[in-house]
Amino acid sequence: MARKLREWWTGASYHIMSRGNHRLEIFRDDEDRGVYLSMLAQVKDKLPFILHAYCLMSNHVHFQLETTENDPGKIMKLLNMKYAIFFNRKYRFVGQLMQGRFRAEAIQDERYFLALNRYIHLNPVKAGIVLHPRDYRWSSYNAYLESNSVSAVDTEKTLGYFPEPKISRFEQFTVAGLTTGPSHVSSLPSRLQLEDDGVEDNCPKDQQVETCEEVQ
Repeated sequence: MARKLREWWTGASYHIMSRGNHRLEIFRDDEDRGVYLSMLAQVKDKLPFILHAYCLMSNHVHFQLETTENDPGKIMKLLNMKYAIFFNRKYRFVGQLMQGRFRAEAIQDERYFLALNRYIHLNPVKAGIVLHPRDYRWSSYNAYLESNSVSAVDTEKTLGYFPEPKISRFEQFTVAGLTTGPSHVSSLPSRLQLEDDGVEDNCPKDQQVETCEEVQ
């Protein structure tokens, strides 16, 4: 039975998660991670899209991306194919490296956009790899902290939600996600200061916005 085709929308933002087959470790050393990011940049040049965040974990990757003229299916197919060829040659690996279909979820609103960005950057902290997201080399977090950095990551949209000093407010918001209770951080634009409207149901489970104060 043929798989149902996914629907993609130009200009929409998505949470993309791709993992190793049977949770196989897809990055064995830093060379692997560096090669993957180089390939990501190559794919981005060939099939343009807007990358808002990424994080490479040992057996999976997270992306927060926005489509332009190319859908995520084409992007991920090319990226996974290029990396699988490299991995299989380097380790003489035989078999399927990546799990069949990658996970894709449309980002429904601005609050979820921010909650997802935080969720992605806190992955290595939640996994116990580092104590602070800035200590992890293989995510886009530090691209947000270095205003003059040249990066494949587009930080403008995310930072645009925060008042000045934007980078400091972004960092406060992200780190606040490590606490269990509501996070009291500096105000976002008033259009994001909403009453409880069920946004919790749309956020990644361990990064749910508990109250409006968490995105103030």
